[in-house]
This record gives sequence, structure tokens and C-alpha cells, in this order.
Amino acid sequence: MISTVVWGTGNVGRAAIRAVDAHPELVLTAVAVHDPAKHGRDAGELAGLDRQLGIAATTDIDAVLAHRPEAVVYAASGDIRPADALADIVRAVGAGAAVVTPALYALYDQRGAPPEIREPVLAAIESGGGSLFVSGIDPGWGNDILPVLISGLGSVVDVVRCQEIFDYSTYDQPDSVRYLVGMGQPMDQLPPMVAPGVPTMVWGGQVRLIARALGVEVDEIREDVQRVPLETTVETATMGSFMAGTQGAMRFEVQGIVAGAPRIVVEHITRIHPSCAPEWPTPPNGAGAHRVIIEGRPRIEVTVEATDEGGNYAAGGNATAVGRLVGAIDWLVDAAPGLYDALDIPLRPAAGKLGRNSHAS
Repeated sequence: MISTVVWGTGNVGRAAIRAVDAHPELVLTAVAVHDPAKHGRDAGELAGLDRQLGIAATTDIDAVLAHRPEAVVYAASGDIRPADALADIVRAVGAGAAVVTPALYALYDQRGAPPEIREPVLAAIESGGGSLFVSGIDPGWGNDILPVLISGLGSVVDVVRCQEIFDYSTYDQPDSVRYLVGMGQPMDQLPPMVAPGVPTMVWGGQVRLIARALGVEVDEIREDVQRVPLETTVETATMGSFMAGTQGAMRFEVQGIVAGAPRIVVEHITRIHPSCAPEWPTPPNGAGAHRVIIEGRPRIEVTVEATDEGGNYAAGGNATAVGRLVGAIDWLVDAAPGLYDALDIPLRPAAGKLGRNSHAS
């Protein structure tokens, strides 16, 4: 059994605890938290399970890493604290752990990562013997391994398009939704998520991964952004009011230009209410989905929906990202120390998991 730590117990961390507990080759040995109010609480309670796991969360990160865990799921957010997340991850890798995380966008395509991010990780791998795999859902499997696999069903591939289509009123992260994505903010205020260069920073690596897998060169990456205001004020169950005239929907593309044309496209279509921009693509369930479209012969369209935590689609998406990461741990532990990406690590069947922990909530 591989001794595994979950670091962080938010939206991703809750799912990570459940995934580690369910994995036949992993054993949860510690849960690390930053919030003193969570110190001492049982991991099962923090994960929303219907049972205790006998592991008390701790704020003593040094003590957790001093026990030299074989693996760490780093589930703390890196969206608004990337430098702190990098420092934490370097510590864990330097302690010899195989680390998996969605926190550092720049390392999704680790070959193209800036030296100031890549080099500290490589130094920690060299000194401590650990490994790192960074992935998620979007960016993540929704626009790397899934489109690459689906492209193999086509005889002719003209365009690979990856879409995330979500009603963000279901997403319980008010700071991200309001201030990073800009929902409810004035239309003359450009959200940080789509400031020039930011979409390429976050999703450009996914475009490059797909291009590498398909054996083509990306000439350049372009960005296209559209934003639509709310016509009326709307109320949400989790985040309160969003006023008429403020941003209610956003659509952007990160386009990989191959031979002068956009051939690899990562697209986001995001709303705070279904009434905003109804002419844009919508998810089948009304809440959220990820979709891959292969334009070519044949034309192929695959839509993925996932739910968790009482039917929540955002929680379902987080859980699939966690499944990809936690499912890679045993592969990483067996592999040589290194910095890996999605094209290195296979997506494998859920061997040994069928029916396991079926009583878990």
C-alpha cells in the first residue's frame, strides 16, 4: 500500500480524500490543512463521507512531510496564490513524494513551462527523488488525453475543439466566479481570466499537448473573447444577486494556429444564468458539461457529464480531475523520479475498483 497524504480539503481535497480511500493500492496516512478550524477533525467528516477514517487533519505540514509519505495529493488552490502553491509543491517533491496536483497551470505542459517555475521543481526532483504530475479537467483531461484519444477514431481530422460549458451559479467559489471570471462585474471591467495573455498562459499548454500528440507544429496561439451583460437581475442559491447590466456570460477561445488556420481550439462558454446568451451552446443538463468535437470525417462529438456531492455538476468535474490524478499515483511511484505530463501517463481502467466502497457518500 502506498502511503498517501491529501494536502487541502476544499472542493478538490474533499474528492481527493474519497478517491484515496477508495483506491485499492493507496492508504491515506495524513490530511494537511491550512485552516486552524479544521485541525483535529476526522478526514471522513471533512470529505463528506458517512464514516470516520481515523485520520485527524493537521496544520503541521512539517510533521506530515517528515514522515516521508510516498505520495501527496496537493489540493490547495493555486489560482490566487501561485507562488505559495509552487513553494508547497517543491517542498513535497523535495521530501521524495510523488506529487499530483491541479494547482499550477504552467506545468500542465511542463516542457513549455517558464524556467522560474520548472527549474525549482527539477531541482527538488534531483535532490529529493520525488515526482510531479500536474493535471485537472479543463485545463486537464478534457483538453489533452480525451481529445487525443477521440481523434484516433477519425480518418480525417480538420479541427479539434474542446469545450467547457457551465452555469457558474452551481460553482461554490464566489471569489473565482465574481472576480476571476467577472460575473456580476461592470462590462467595462475586463476580468483577470481573459486579460490579454492569460487564456494562453492557462490553456496554451493544452493546445501544445494536443499538437504534440498529433505530430503538428503550432505557428501561434490566438485569443478571442466575447462578453454579454445580464438583461435582468438574477438570484443564485449559492452566491446571491447578480445585477442587470453586469457581466452575465462569457465565451472565449484559445486557438492553436496550424498552417494559417485555427485547428486546435479550447473554448469556454460560461454563464451565471441560462437566460444570458441563450444562442451560445448549452450543456444537455442545463448545468455543465465538457465536450470534444472532432471536425473531419467522420465528424465526432463526445459530451461528458459528471455529478457528485448530491448531483452537483461542478463537484462532478472536480471528482473526475481527482480521479485522473489519484489514479496516476501508483504509476508515478513505480516510474523513475521526474516531471511528467498528460501524454506521459496513461489513462487506465479502474482495475480493482468495481464495487469498492460502494457505501461511501
